[in-house]
Amino acid sequence: MRAALAPGVRLLRALPRDSRYRGLTLVLTFLCYTSYHLSRKPISIVKSQLHPNCSALGPNPHNDSNSSTWCSWAPFDGDNYKELFGALDNAFLVAYAIGMFISGIFGERLPLRYYLSGGMVLSGLFTSLFGLGYFWDIHVLWYFIVVQVCNGLVQTTGWPAVVACVGNWFGKGKRGLIMGIWNSHTSVGNILGSLIAGVWVSSAWGLSFVVPGIIITTVGIVCFFFLVEYPEDVDCSPPLHHVMTISEKDPEGVTANEGPLSLSGQSSADHSNSPKEPAEEPEAISFLGALRIPGVVEFSLCLLFAKLVSYTFLYWLPLYIVNVAHFGAKEAGDLSTLFDVGGILGGIFAGLISDYTGGRATTCCVMLVVAAPMLFLYNHVGQNGIGTSIAMLIICGALVNGPYALITTAVSADLGTHESLKGNAKALSTVTAIIDGTGSVGAALGPLLAGLISPTGWNNVFYMLIAADVLACLLLARVVVKEFRGWCGPMARQRGY
Repeated sequence: MRAALAPGVRLLRALPRDSRYRGLTLVLTFLCYTSYHLSRKPISIVKSQLHPNCSALGPNPHNDSNSSTWCSWAPFDGDNYKELFGALDNAFLVAYAIGMFISGIFGERLPLRYYLSGGMVLSGLFTSLFGLGYFWDIHVLWYFIVVQVCNGLVQTTGWPAVVACVGNWFGKGKRGLIMGIWNSHTSVGNILGSLIAGVWVSSAWGLSFVVPGIIITTVGIVCFFFLVEYPEDVDCSPPLHHVMTISEKDPEGVTANEGPLSLSGQSSADHSNSPKEPAEEPEAISFLGALRIPGVVEFSLCLLFAKLVSYTFLYWLPLYIVNVAHFGAKEAGDLSTLFDVGGILGGIFAGLISDYTGGRATTCCVMLVVAAPMLFLYNHVGQNGIGTSIAMLIICGALVNGPYALITTAVSADLGTHESLKGNAKALSTVTAIIDGTGSVGAALGPLLAGLISPTGWNNVFYMLIAADVLACLLLARVVVKEFRGWCGPMARQRGY
């Protein structure tokens, strides 16, 4: 007798065809960018092992030297080790920032599936090469710098490609909530990267890089075989922004505070009944054309400072915990994952609130304003007990990563399908790359400044982070005022003013 159809298969068959493919796209792109961040995290975990406190391990077992750095990994065994760590971070992040502005242009003109999967395989190669320096006994700084630069360049293939894929499949409706949940891949990747790197950090730190390199390569191969770039490729219905017509609204309208645009029945029918031929697609938008989209410049500059704060935590939080709370390398890495747990909650919360209120910029501003005093409190009372430390890390992670997550996902997708583009969907990668590329300049500056400032005291590092949060908030002032005017107009009409 044949068994009944599996419950999971029955559920899949019950779902509409569009929902199945949208779910597949979300899962695949989630796994892709999780693996990108998973491969970036090991460097922050391994830093404390490249220059540990050798005095705690006793005298050098190989000779009678009283050196306190006998167990450190050259060339990071000198007093300038923090500056060298900053150079490693900066090599990756500067290359990433420069490459991001170019990556979006290529992403609009090449098949996203090839571009994304190829970038992931190369990212796996360069991540593994860093770890192989341990097994090959390499102690030359330039080897690690060159590998970081190459890895930074190839990792730029990820973000424009995955945002473009998701933007191709999802319209504006509940984009903030959907992409807020989806954007948890950043924090999930950071958490997994910390945990995986922590397994080998004290025994063979090279594996902390090699294993994540193998993981991202494997996911890249899966992406090559299963990713669907456009709904039209599998005869699914395109989302709203593919068929929208330009309304007579204010062309300066910025993000999703306008809600889905209305369609005439004739226009919708015309589009749905005529297949989308590649020859009829509009040309990809130029770099300057993308900059002219209302809101791109403001959100890009805001992200510069927001990402400065987020990436300083990404690269320096484990070392800060080791130095201030005096935990071991593995314990500090595990504790630092709580910042990313807060980031998951903050991204979802920011997306949900911005969908409900229609105010992407206002949501970002409020979270940035509250983040500043929370960072101050974490630095002064965050190490007063394990419970306090856990609570403060989660709160700070939510407030710091919430705006960052919202801008790089829902806001980027909104602006990449802005009504001023007249239905041209070939701007998503370029707009995303401009916004994230500008943010990556801040991501490069943050760890570099932390490396330069930390010898003067961790208090000064936190003052720098607080100042960056305030500047990020101020740069959105014009957009926030516009959103308030949009809210006040309907309220005034309802009251008869």
